[in-house]
Amino acid sequence: MISNDIVVGLFLLFQTVFGVLGNSFLMGLYIITFFIGPRLKPIDFLLIQLAFANDLVLLSKGIPQTMAALGYTNFLDDVGCKLVFYFHKVARDLSRCTTCLLSGFQVITLSPSISQWAKLKARPTKYIVQFCFFCWTFHLLANYNILVLMKDSQGSSNITERKNFVYCSAKFPVSLYIGVFVFLISLPDVLCVGIMVGTSGYMIFVLYRHHQRVQYIHGHSLKPSCSPETRATQTILLLVILFVSFFSVNSILVSYIYYEKSSSFLVHTSTFLAACFPACSSFILIVGDSHVRKYWLIFWEKMITQF
Repeated sequence: MISNDIVVGLFLLFQTVFGVLGNSFLMGLYIITFFIGPRLKPIDFLLIQLAFANDLVLLSKGIPQTMAALGYTNFLDDVGCKLVFYFHKVARDLSRCTTCLLSGFQVITLSPSISQWAKLKARPTKYIVQFCFFCWTFHLLANYNILVLMKDSQGSSNITERKNFVYCSAKFPVSLYIGVFVFLISLPDVLCVGIMVGTSGYMIFVLYRHHQRVQYIHGHSLKPSCSPETRATQTILLLVILFVSFFSVNSILVSYIYYEKSSSFLVHTSTFLAACFPACSSFILIVGDSHVRKYWLIFWEKMITQF
């Protein structure tokens, strides 16, 4: 009979391959378009960063967690554990931060010209590259503690409390420090999720008001097509809802794992839930974003004309 760990490992393997292909396709499309197509919009650089961060999340955690679920638990040494968890945490924070920035920029784009946001519409787009650089620098420096806490699964210490993550473990000086550590690493997540929820509520309000206005102008018998801005807003809104949903469910599971004696099955399940957004977000953008479809058509037109 196949164990639960092996079943979750197979799901993790499929999720990793599926997500990496989608994010790599999206990132490659934007990069190719940058060289052969029209000029990319400033917000497209955020989408490139999101796709790259999601790829890094899936590769840094999906592959080792799949190997652990399939029974290979001692394949990383101390340095390997530190680097895998460090880059996974940095990539995960970048994915969260980029999604938050996307929702914020879309709110500014949607804001009426008579509002106070109108003065800010032209400014943020000029500094998107700087925002991306700041996110990378901040998260690379902020997650240095991962390099101190993580150890290989064979390590031992009599003065520390250890939490086992199947193929690696984390050390904590005292029990109280676990709560402080979880609070500190969760605070940026909670702040970003709060911003996402607020911006999502505003976008839903703007879309509803726009729908009511269009219905009044065109009447109930006519179904006008959505504008590119509306479609982009709906896509980003779906991304935010997806992120917040998986984040909320996984946070409950992670809290249980930190404070209770966890099984390998729960650890693998937590990894699977945490990787659902990185694996699915690229396909939401590919299907829902009109700019992606436009770049795809331009790419194929260029390829056809060359041959």
